[in-house]
Amino acid sequence: MSEIAHQYLPILLFLAVGIVFALIFVGAPMLVSKLAGTSKPDTIKLSEYESGFPAFSDSRAQFDVRFYLVAILFIVFDLEAAFLFPWAVSLHWGGPAAWWAMMEFLAELTIGLVFAWKVGALEWE
Repeated sequence: MSEIAHQYLPILLFLAVGIVFALIFVGAPMLVSKLAGTSKPDTIKLSEYESGFPAFSDSRAQFDVRFYLVAILFIVFDLEAAFLFPWAVSLHWGGPAAWWAMMEFLAELTIGLVFAWKVGALEWE
């Protein structure tokens, strides 16, 4: 039985070191901020800051669709950048086919941007 317990000793040491590091790097800053910081909530500190307008209490209230439209456009053009950088790094392996495929992809995204611009999706009031 002691041979089996001896085999688990490295795992127990690993867990102990992990718990100690968690206490040091998570618990210590929380303790220091509690001791050194001030906790005086007021209306400005408790106000909404994510969207810029006060939260509503009714979950069925109308929400402006422009927020969703801007979020979708951001995701589309963020994905463009996510595809563009790896392509640029590996361009020398793809040859002309990879070049024209990316040019087609960029042309489609440009058409989408022009369309969003023309219909006023990028305008904010």
